[in-house]
Amino acid sequence: MASKIAYRFYPSLLNTYSRFLQGKLSEQELLDRINRVPIPQTEGQKRGVSFEDAVLKGIGEEEFDFQLLKTVRQRLPKPIVKTQAYCQYQIGDVLIYGFVDVLGKKEAVDLKTTSHYSPDRFLQDHQNFYLPALYSYGIRQMRYLITDFEQVYEEIYPAEVDFTGQLEEVYDFKTFLDEHRDFITDAKVFPKKP
Repeated sequence: MASKIAYRFYPSLLNTYSRFLQGKLSEQELLDRINRVPIPQTEGQKRGVSFEDAVLKGIGEEEFDFQLLKTVRQRLPKPIVKTQAYCQYQIGDVLIYGFVDVLGKKEAVDLKTTSHYSPDRFLQDHQNFYLPALYSYGIRQMRYLITDFEQVYEEIYPAEVDFTGQLEEVYDFKTFLDEHRDFITDAKVFPKKP
């Protein structure tokens, strides 16, 4: 029987915690992200969302290089079973939830944009938790299609990927939240008790 859910995390929140652990965010910046304090979207973030819309929905295609769009679309799974597929995976008393961009029959694909690509960039990404979440649906790998708007890169992680680093961060994040509970205002992080 599954444990009662005491925490609800989405992968980008866990990735934000990783950035905090690496010294790239202050404690206040992390608390603001946890509490979903609105921050202006950067130009890079806007471009990334627009690129995803262009690839998957055909919206705003004229903003991007035709060959780049064609290359990314050719690398999407065939057939596409679903786009923006909801996933959830429980680890003890933690529910990790979110949406993966594209589901094929045997793989999940997420589109990423970056200003600078380095190999294995998504090896420790918490979106990899979508793999066990989707395993019962036949998904056996997580594939990232990444572009710097010049080239397209791929990272592929099998269902057997080692989650040790990500799991440690999940447990550490629980401790951080418990220690800062008085400062957490986002009700989604701590589900309501019946």
